Amino acid sequence: MSAAPVKGPESSTTGVFSKGRAAISARTLRTDSWWVPPLVTVLGLGTFVIYATVRSFARAAYWVNDYHYLTPFYSPCLSASCVEGSSHLGTPIGHLPMWIPLGFLVLPFLLLFRLTCYYYRKAYYRAVWFSPPACAVAEPHQKYTGETKLPLIIQNAHRYFFFVAAIIAVINTYDAAISFHGKDGGFGIGLGTIIITGNALLLWAYTLSCHSCRHIAGGRLKHFSAHPVRYWFWTKVSALNTRHMLLAWTTLGTLILTDFYVMLVASGTISDPRLIG
Repeated sequence: MSAAPVKGPESSTTGVFSKGRAAISARTLRTDSWWVPPLVTVLGLGTFVIYATVRSFARAAYWVNDYHYLTPFYSPCLSASCVEGSSHLGTPIGHLPMWIPLGFLVLPFLLLFRLTCYYYRKAYYRAVWFSPPACAVAEPHQKYTGETKLPLIIQNAHRYFFFVAAIIAVINTYDAAISFHGKDGGFGIGLGTIIITGNALLLWAYTLSCHSCRHIAGGRLKHFSAHPVRYWFWTKVSALNTRHMLLAWTTLGTLILTDFYVMLVASGTISDPRLIG
């Protein structure tokens, strides 16, 4: 017995109701729990967005002066509103109203870099945009325009956000370097130093594993043999690229861990265990 056809708008030519799609009444013939991965993705991304938003606007417990710990959500802190000692690059910006986060110069670019990331596109296209929610599951949209119209056309700017993200990774590296600071000055290492440095290294790994970085390393070359340095770099980036999804999720976790740890130490909730200094 043939399945009853699904009737949709006659004008639809590319959506789930188009003539080229299978004419079945059921949304999908899958019997497994296909909805679990999109749900987990929504919960994971939602948790990070809520936490990062709250902490970015909190303006509290983001700098540990004794050990020079600065949370990545406030780096670089360039406003006169920043607490004393946290502005490593000076304060070229005056006082900011409370509705503007102190890290407003970099947070939008980091958000856009993540939003346009090739892995995250897949993640939220399925979990949020439902295009489609899973393989062999019909999407609710009647038309598909790809990345040719707003808001998805912004995805084409990913390569430019990569360059900004690389600059911010340099700043995170500087933050890690100054965290090797003892309470009485000089060299020191604490648990916070290890966490901040580990986060910076993983952010570099995620940034360099980006598909745009891989194309910059080895794209538009006809002969790798004529460009041995670029070929070497391309092979290393390609190896990282295979772990891009893992690094995407890992760095969300390390960003929260780093900020949460700095918040605990800065607020006096816990003491930073010291290995040196």
